Amino acid sequence: MFDKILIANRGEIACRVIKTARKMGIKTVAVYSDADRNALHVRMADEAVHIGPPPANQSYIVIDKIMDAIRQTGAQAVHPGYGFLSENAKFAEALDAAGVAFIGPPKGAIEAMGDKITSKKIAAEAGVSTVPGHMGLIADADEAVKISREIGYPVMLKASAGGGGKGMRIAWNDGDAREGFQASKNEAAASFGDDRMFIEKFVTQPRHIEIQVLCDQHGNGVYLGERECSIQRRNQKVIEEAPSPFLDAETRRAMGEQSLALAHAVGYASAGTVEFIVDGDRNFYFLEMNTRLQVEHPVTELITGIDLVEHMIRVADGETLAFTQDDVKLNGWAMESRLYAEDPYRGFLPSIGRLTRYRPPEETPDYLPGVVPEAPVVRNDTGVYEGGEISMFYDPMIAKLCTWGPDRMAAIEGMRAALDGFEVEGIGHNLPFLSAVMDHPKFVEGRMTTAFIAEEFPDGFEGADLPEADLTRIAAACAAMHRVAEIRRTRVSGRMDNHERVVGSDWVVTLGGHRFEATMTADRGGANVTIGGQTMRVEGDWTPGDRLARMTVGGAPLVLKVGKVVGGFRIRSRGADLVVHVRSPRHAELADLMPVKEAPDTSRLLLCPMPGLVVRIDVAEGDEVQEGQALAVVEAMKMENILRAERKGIVSKINAAAGDSLAVDDVILEFE
Repeated sequence: MFDKILIANRGEIACRVIKTARKMGIKTVAVYSDADRNALHVRMADEAVHIGPPPANQSYIVIDKIMDAIRQTGAQAVHPGYGFLSENAKFAEALDAAGVAFIGPPKGAIEAMGDKITSKKIAAEAGVSTVPGHMGLIADADEAVKISREIGYPVMLKASAGGGGKGMRIAWNDGDAREGFQASKNEAAASFGDDRMFIEKFVTQPRHIEIQVLCDQHGNGVYLGERECSIQRRNQKVIEEAPSPFLDAETRRAMGEQSLALAHAVGYASAGTVEFIVDGDRNFYFLEMNTRLQVEHPVTELITGIDLVEHMIRVADGETLAFTQDDVKLNGWAMESRLYAEDPYRGFLPSIGRLTRYRPPEETPDYLPGVVPEAPVVRNDTGVYEGGEISMFYDPMIAKLCTWGPDRMAAIEGMRAALDGFEVEGIGHNLPFLSAVMDHPKFVEGRMTTAFIAEEFPDGFEGADLPEADLTRIAAACAAMHRVAEIRRTRVSGRMDNHERVVGSDWVVTLGGHRFEATMTADRGGANVTIGGQTMRVEGDWTPGDRLARMTVGGAPLVLKVGKVVGGFRIRSRGADLVVHVRSPRHAELADLMPVKEAPDTSRLLLCPMPGLVVRIDVAEGDEVQEGQALAVVEAMKMENILRAERKGIVSKINAAAGDSLAVDDVILEFE
């Protein structure tokens, strides 16, 4: 077995590999850019080597720099994680020439499956069902439009070397095809150094289901069930689960057998994933094979008890698989929620900055990958820490929160509780959105498709609308918390005389457009709060200043994230972000008379919606623009974002230029 491996990656996946290497007694080497000098993976590894400036094309994907780090440290093998060089055949070739093991598949399999055009041809020859499309490369936007018309809209424009949602666009018409071709081509060049494109039919209302395979160098292979990855945004997966609530045993077996047939056809050895789209009749079509470890691999580990990273290392060392297909059993249900540094209230645009607070839920202490769970599990794969920076140079994923339960509802309930207790401050993040999805009827019932987010949140995410019963429970909890805060205030020096000031029992609680009149009687154990004739017992150990309140209201648990506002609290719960005011009846009467502050008029400005780099400005001063016209392109976290005119107007002033680095709400241009 190897003594030392180098991890040619960063963030949570580098940390994940280090954990298994430690378990196996293998020393690890981290590599890092200037931006990652203080990163968690650098702290966790036994050694670390600096490899260059922050941009990935000057550090993490420069093969010569990784090879130099290997020579410096004497690493015997390299785990590439995912992204970066994980599916780069030239990197695998360089390692082989240097006598260093690649913890991944052979170069030939990477070349065959890494090129999506070639992979579809091989898949068809291996008897795998494929999607109709144009398998040749596309020269320019005019040819893209021509081919799209021949296939029939809608179509998917895809980078041949793509992955992770980069270099992908759906085109519904000629305009989309022309514009999307160039944007996808640019993203592909920036992310993979390869701007080749192809086009295939876009199947409407599909489900995205993938099969995990694991093969050794001796011709043995198994499939480890499937993962449902249908909750996606911009072709980027957000929530995954295993198994799929949609597949039956027959379809699972057929997909698994076809996946293994494809793996054997290219001499595959290592962990890999074969992705399919599945229609409503369970017809499935090959999309691509990812010749690497997938982001969502933990859910497969949770339902099989198999440590995929460990077996990747063992296969790379020449070991034979220790189990057969008959040994693979699917146990229970697992969920994964990807926590992204993005602002769901601004169209999920990237967010950067310092994590002023990062408190994930407590992980199950006795669980390790490679162990079949017997009790509910919470697992959090992360690469950040409180006080660390989220950079604009890399993928926006902060963590992968996973839960396991004996059935799907148990896994969902575990995820709800884990999300409720996950505290993140300092940046925009999608925790509220993840919580809202976990409570959405379509998701709970397993009726989602890849169009779920577009259909259920067509105008973006503005926070969950909680039922009145939930708001009533929150109001009762906040009334009790306010009483505790008021008692604390009466005990502050200078606020007491011979008798402690009496805290009232009648309060008016306003939140989410609702008004609740509450009457409270308290004792040492908690308080009885009556709202609308309903009395609820409120108990908990919250004290002023606590950012998390774990309460019991009406006999049921309630977890609230708590912030302070004048006269009340900022409460976040189950996807809702609420300003809660708790006032005496007289103060509430006076508050009703106060005018509401109006938001400033920004209709004549184009504001930068996220921190990023200006790629180009598409208009000039004096230009007349039409509604929907492209005005500027801003790049953030490897994704190009086209900013469009919301209405007809004339550009009066341009305040930014290509190459400028902008913050949120910086003014890009002004209209007359």
